[in-house]
Amino acid sequence: MATQKRSKKDTSDFSGYIKKFWILFGICFFTVILFFLLASWGAFGKMPSFEQLENPDSNQATEIISSDGKTLGKFYVKNRTPIKYEDLPKSIVDALVATEDERFFEHSGIDARGTLRAIIKLGANGGASTITQQLAKNLFHGEGSKNLLERVAQKAKEWVIAIRLERQYTKKEIIAMYLNTVDFVNQAVGIRSASKTYFGKEPKDLKTEEAAVLVGMLKNPSLYNPKRESRRELVTDRRNTVLLQMVKNNYLTKEEEEKLAAKPIKLDFNLETHDEGIATYFREYLRGYMDQWVKDHPKKDGSLYDVYTDGLKIYTTIDSRMQTYAEEAVHEHLSNLQEEFFSRQKTNKNAPFIRISDDETKRILDRAMKNSDRWRIMKGQDKSDEEIIASFNKKTEMTIFTWKGDRDTIMTPMDSIRYYKHFLQTGLMSMDPQTGLVKAWVGGIDYKHFQYDHVIQGARQVGSTFKPFVYAAAIEQLHTSPCDTILDSPFTMPKGKYGIDAAWSPRNSDGKFHGMVTYKYALAHSINTVSAKIINKVGPKAVVDMAHNLGISSNIPEQPSIALGTADVTVSEMVAAYSTFANQGMYIKPTVITRIEDKNGVVLFRSTPETHEVMSKDIAFAIIKLLEGVTETGSGARLRYTGAGGAAYKRMTGYPYGLTNPIAGKTGTTQNQSDGWFIAMVPNLSTGIWVGNEDRSAHFGSITYGQGAAMALPIWGIYMKKCYADKTLDVSKKDFERPDNLSIKVDCWKTAEKDSTIVEDDNKPDLNDLLGTGGI
Repeated sequence: MATQKRSKKDTSDFSGYIKKFWILFGICFFTVILFFLLASWGAFGKMPSFEQLENPDSNQATEIISSDGKTLGKFYVKNRTPIKYEDLPKSIVDALVATEDERFFEHSGIDARGTLRAIIKLGANGGASTITQQLAKNLFHGEGSKNLLERVAQKAKEWVIAIRLERQYTKKEIIAMYLNTVDFVNQAVGIRSASKTYFGKEPKDLKTEEAAVLVGMLKNPSLYNPKRESRRELVTDRRNTVLLQMVKNNYLTKEEEEKLAAKPIKLDFNLETHDEGIATYFREYLRGYMDQWVKDHPKKDGSLYDVYTDGLKIYTTIDSRMQTYAEEAVHEHLSNLQEEFFSRQKTNKNAPFIRISDDETKRILDRAMKNSDRWRIMKGQDKSDEEIIASFNKKTEMTIFTWKGDRDTIMTPMDSIRYYKHFLQTGLMSMDPQTGLVKAWVGGIDYKHFQYDHVIQGARQVGSTFKPFVYAAAIEQLHTSPCDTILDSPFTMPKGKYGIDAAWSPRNSDGKFHGMVTYKYALAHSINTVSAKIINKVGPKAVVDMAHNLGISSNIPEQPSIALGTADVTVSEMVAAYSTFANQGMYIKPTVITRIEDKNGVVLFRSTPETHEVMSKDIAFAIIKLLEGVTETGSGARLRYTGAGGAAYKRMTGYPYGLTNPIAGKTGTTQNQSDGWFIAMVPNLSTGIWVGNEDRSAHFGSITYGQGAAMALPIWGIYMKKCYADKTLDVSKKDFERPDNLSIKVDCWKTAEKDSTIVEDDNKPDLNDLLGTGGI
């Protein structure tokens, strides 16, 4: 009986325990349910709405895209450019799932097995976060809190958001979204930026071992940063761990893993910053353009687009191939010419300035000092002028620009200012004259060190490149032709005519007069006295009106001296003006953007050409024929040197061109060789180039190296040879289109040779003449 009673008691006790267990289980279960309900209701912090889940709020970089589909650069707070799942290689998806979430395609946002394991092992092997949970964290609350209670609340939010994301998106979309949100350090946010930054390629082109490096970074991007040499062994081990995980999950064979694991990590590191890469000056111009564009094109709700976070796509007219060739041409020529400049300044005690007083030199250097970042920063620190000036004369460590790469050195900031004043700068713009689409834009020699844009900001004296406008006014008003003749002889414009203060007697660069010459011969040899006689006939106002009709908005004084190029004009204005001649008299405003899209591909803006007729087709073609004379026998003839002449030119300059196709162009050189220009056209490409020092008082001492034909023309020759060598481009070698029933006589060079009577000497140009003091 006693035994029976004990059995009943034991049974009763056991039943009590069972009941208590289920009560406790129920409380825990409902507590967990309540916990997650509270999380979903926002009790632990605001939860994302349906609209936010539909359009996750993550900053996206604005992408600048070339006409041939290449990324030129980005504007960003975080360098993030999303891509679709279809643009991911299989290797990166396999590596991600194998390493971060083996059961990703089986669970619905929460991996119950992994979570239970993490609880049992107290998180010793990780927190069992699924890819979807990690996406939730990246999108909606970032790094986990170090406070235990807050972290538990955050984890609950992650689970709720993860489940919602799984309902909202497919597995493939979640993988793409996750990889688009990861910060891979070194200003690379998202897999596309990381792929471009570390390996210089699109994600779809990643090799399996490269994909493994990037997936390996996900555990701790800073720790497994492959750019840091001291971490290379650690990064390699982590990559190999990813490869082993791929073997474990049957994405790789053991043999494949062993081959890949034996390979060293090879980076092609390209930091995507605002001042590196190609088209840096153009990108900075575009930034200013977009600052105004967003004000002029608000969203439907009246708010403004954010260029740095709204993920816009700006489709530009720049051709990445032509842009690269233009930058290479600048580097090839100016790096050599700069050596010559430094060499010729060695004996100049006031280098790089020539024929200016000590007071003028001091004014130049003081102005540069007060415009420097050092001055601005120290002023912001409430330093006195005396303290700041003293700092400019104290030696310090610094990194300076050289054509062979940045160099660490020790010098005073004032010495660095004088050093930088030595450098020859440039501006180059290339555009299609029929469409106005700008193909290449080089605003200077190195944006990191020289941020002034000589394409759009820097108006400089244009020299003889202005003369075609004078001739155009004469052909239009006086009905002259390139074949008409004019006497090149001493000429003086009397005081008072056209408002001049003193009599004006221009002279030719070679000091000679050439007798009776054709207009074509006169322009080809840049005869100053002929230009002066022409403007004397048509008047300065007609020439200024012509220039303004050709799109030049820079101020041009109505003075006779403009016939010789004393006006200051930008490279962009000059290229557009010359393009009018190649476009049969129709001016077209340069265009740099074709369209702008939002992050969803909706077109927000599409450009339309701005045009107006300036002159008849006949007059425009007559100017083209005049300019062809420059490259046939004038100062641009060195472009055509072949045979013995080409060999001699190559020995002296290093640049053989041998171009035989029709080229219409004009060189220009200003007083003291401060500015060198060359503007040239083929039927579907107009290019203008300026070269000179930042300060006009710094320049070559002789015209041999200081003329436009020596400073700017070689850049055009190198650039065009590269463009012609690229068969994927369609740069024309054809004749310019001749108008039907042409009313102006243009075929006259043979007549010009016969009619030209040289007063002092035979002036037919030879190699030495063109390399030395020939027409400018």
